[in-house]
Amino acid sequence: MKESKSQYVKRTQKDYTLSFKLEVVGQVERGELSLSEARLKYGIQGHNTIRVWLQKYGNFDWENQCPNNMTKSKTQTILELEQKIKLLEKQNATLEHRAEQSDRKAAIFDMMIDMAEQEYNISVRKNSLPGLSTTIVKKKK
Repeated sequence: MKESKSQYVKRTQKDYTLSFKLEVVGQVERGELSLSEARLKYGIQGHNTIRVWLQKYGNFDWENQCPNNMTKSKTQTILELEQKIKLLEKQNATLEHRAEQSDRKAAIFDMMIDMAEQEYNISVRKNSLPGLSTTIVKKKK
């Protein structure tokens, strides 16, 4: 009789497809399998592999977790909200600046087109009638 020895094959993260990782993460998050059950079922050798997949592809927000579930004080909540407001104000200022720049660019391009049309006596802009797309053409009876 032949003895079958299970050979240890070292795997890397690249050995698993993204769809496989997402399926395992989904099953663990839905509670269908525990981490150890999933590891045994699919033959995943690393003890931390599925945890890494959960952090990368799962729905839990690992960055904002509170490890000991302590409630925040009112002053701490106010400070966090003030920081968020400052961040949003900075993002708003950046977006307003970008919008202003794009408006300036559009005005400059319009001026360039006007100059080209005058200089070379050609029509660069499309001659479209503003009411064409919204008017309904009546059929002849």
